[in-house]
Amino acid sequence: MANADSDALAQLREAVQLSPKNVPLRLALADAFLGASRGAEAEVEYRAGLSLAPTHAGFKLGLARAFHAQGKQGQALVVCEDLVKSADCPPRALILHARLLAQAGETGAAGEQYQRGVARDASLADPDFASRLGLQPGVEAEGSEDEEDPFADDEDTALVDGKMRVSGGDEDELEPPAEIERPKISFADVGGMEALKEEIRLKIIYPLTHAEMYRAYGKSIGGGILLYGPPGCGKTHLARATAGEIKAGFISIGIHDVLDMWLGQSERRLHEIFEQARRNRPCVLFFDEVDALGASRSDMKQSAGRHLINQFLSELDGAKSSNDGLLILGATNAPWHLDSAFRRPGRFDRILFVPPPDASARAAVLRLHMQGKPAEDVDYDHLGKKTDGFSGADLKAVVDVTVENKLREAIKSGVPGPIRTKDLVNAAGTLKPTTREWFATARNYALYANQGGVYDDILKFIER
Repeated sequence: MANADSDALAQLREAVQLSPKNVPLRLALADAFLGASRGAEAEVEYRAGLSLAPTHAGFKLGLARAFHAQGKQGQALVVCEDLVKSADCPPRALILHARLLAQAGETGAAGEQYQRGVARDASLADPDFASRLGLQPGVEAEGSEDEEDPFADDEDTALVDGKMRVSGGDEDELEPPAEIERPKISFADVGGMEALKEEIRLKIIYPLTHAEMYRAYGKSIGGGILLYGPPGCGKTHLARATAGEIKAGFISIGIHDVLDMWLGQSERRLHEIFEQARRNRPCVLFFDEVDALGASRSDMKQSAGRHLINQFLSELDGAKSSNDGLLILGATNAPWHLDSAFRRPGRFDRILFVPPPDASARAAVLRLHMQGKPAEDVDYDHLGKKTDGFSGADLKAVVDVTVENKLREAIKSGVPGPIRTKDLVNAAGTLKPTTREWFATARNYALYANQGGVYDDILKFIER
């Protein structure tokens, strides 16, 4: 039987090679790979099929199933959420969506989707799964996204070695709040990104420098901006420069500054960080890798993470304390993992794509990295054209590799020589842009999880 399956797959693969644009053949091959428990290969074929037929529900459902088979639950959920919005959503997509929601602890939503799927195709009924969802004939699903946490009480608890523990004694003491910086850099120290700088000026800087004008129009001073894009493209540098531009305090927050093993302490830490920023207004509060703190609640199995997200949302809203004069920037490489509640008005209501620098910006970044180094007749504009797709971090690597190569030459000859254009070009030729992998993933979300066109900038950048 195994040989027969292999032969059938081989024949299908050969047929697809002979007719690569044949949609039914491509779907049959992808389904065959999935049926043979070869999820990764199935994923490749479903993606290829979607490039031929972007709206094909069979390819979308297959891709979600392939993700699910490989344990990529978050990606499977993204595709399912896109499918279930359609009036002609395949019933199997509703059932798969229900299973994914159930795995994430969303019992109520899972029950609703399961019932929708079975209503459309009774042959998909799974009594065992329905029982786990607490469903009975004629009874609605119980539970919801906001259901009470059975472990929530006034004491702080932690998951230690798989068991709930109650905190006490010295373990209850919080670490000191985060350090407040006073950045010396400004936008002049950020290469390129002129459109992004102007957006930040409008949202964050002008409300402070033209406070009376903004108040006259009833606009509060403060707000949030979410910066997203490939790693190494200057999101953190831009945030720090924003604080320097207005001579404001700057607090940089990473996940390690907030999370604590004792449940309840993480929320307290986050609250104290916001309070510290409020006491030092104007202040830029920068959350790096914000998706780690504000991950989608549908991806979470533990209620503790949900409590932290609710605390985060409450702080952004200024529910108990005014955020006037508090400027909040978040940075993420994966905005699709951020809970959608963070993107509502008054929170991170401006979402800005931070792409790899263009040719002129790459030239400017290289000039900055070359400051203080011995150089002679370096053509930065030529280098900018030769480094297409390179991030700011990639460009720094170009300079570092160049310096290492020149040091080797100097040690051999005993005479240090200046860095020239060809030295930088040669170094760039040995490196590949690290942004390519990010765009491969981002394209999928931009195509199939682009509610409201939030990721249109990704598609524009790819198609330019």
